[in-house]
Amino acid sequence: MGAASEAGAWQPGPLNLITDIAGLRVGNASDGTLKSGCTVVLADAPFTASVQVMGGAPGTRETDLLDPDKSVAAVDALVLSGGSAYGLDACSGVVDGLRAAGRGFRVGSALIPLVPGAILFDLLNGGAKDWVTNPYRALGAAALAAARPGAFALGSIGAGTGALTGMLKGGLGSASLVLGNGVTVGALVAVNPVGSTNTPGNRHFWAAPFEIGAEFGGLGPDPRAGLCAPLVSRKAGLVAERANTTIAIVATDAALTKAQCKRLAISAHDGIARAIVPSHTPDDGDLVFALATGAVAVGPADLSPIGAAAALCLARAIARAVYHATAAPGDLLPCWQGGGQ
Repeated sequence: MGAASEAGAWQPGPLNLITDIAGLRVGNASDGTLKSGCTVVLADAPFTASVQVMGGAPGTRETDLLDPDKSVAAVDALVLSGGSAYGLDACSGVVDGLRAAGRGFRVGSALIPLVPGAILFDLLNGGAKDWVTNPYRALGAAALAAARPGAFALGSIGAGTGALTGMLKGGLGSASLVLGNGVTVGALVAVNPVGSTNTPGNRHFWAAPFEIGAEFGGLGPDPRAGLCAPLVSRKAGLVAERANTTIAIVATDAALTKAQCKRLAISAHDGIARAIVPSHTPDDGDLVFALATGAVAVGPADLSPIGAAAALCLARAIARAVYHATAAPGDLLPCWQGGGQ
C-alpha cells in the first residue's frame, strides 16, 4: 500500500514467496484426515543457518548445532512440522531422502544429512490422531519429494494444515522483498499461536501497516485506537496450554556468516511481535530459523537492512497464512475468508 508506492521502496519479488531467492526449494506434504503436515526448505547446495528461540514452549531437533560457536558450517535442509514431538520424525524422512540422493556431510565412508527442524502443536485440532505408526516420517519424505523451486500454495497446507490462531484458523504463509542493493529476503511461517493475528472483531490484521498491495485483503489498519484489551482467545477454550507456536524460516541470498544469520533470526522475531498479539508467551514455542545461500556479496552495513526486511517479510507472511486458510470438515475455528470476522 502506501510504503510500496514511495520512490525507492522495497518491493516483493516476482512470486512474493521465499522461493524468490534463487536456488531455494519448498516442499509441502499434508494429511487432511490427520489435520497436519510438514514443510521442507532446501537449496541446490548446503547453506549457512542459525536459529533464535523466543517462545517458552519450543520443540526442536538439531538446533544446537546452529549456534555460531558450533563446528557445523552448513546444513542441508530445514523442516517445519505439525505433530508436536511426533512431528520431529519428519526430519528423519527428509534425512532418509537426502541420503538416498547422495546429499549430506561426509565423515569417512559415512554420509550424514544435517536437517534441523521445529514443530508446532496441532494434536488437539479435531484431526484423527489415533495412528499406530507415527505418520510424520512418511510426511517428511513426501515433502522432500515434492520440493520444487517456484510457486507453492499458502494457507491450509504443509506445516500449516491444522494450525490455529487465537481466534481463527492459521496456516502456512510466505512473503519476500527485494532490497535496493539487489539482495532478496524472504520468509516462510507456520502460524499456530495462542495470540491473535487480527485486531478485536477479526476483520483487520495487526500486520496491516506493512501490507503491500492487497496481499492479505487490502483492508488497511484498524482505524480504532486504544486496542489494549485483555487477551480473548477462542483457541484457549478448546485446546490445552502450551498447544501453540509460530515457527518460521527467514532467508536471504546474501553471503552471511553463521553469527550474522543468528542476528538475522533475532531481528526477524520483530515480525512475529508485529503480526501476533500477544507473542513470545510462555505457552508458545516461537522460533525463527535464518538461512543464507551466499550468492550476493554484502558488507557489514548491509546486515541491518536485511534484518529489517526479514521482520517485514515475516509479519506479512503471518497475515498471508491466515488470509489464505481454507475450511475443512471438523475444523474447530473459522477461517478469515469464510466469515470468521
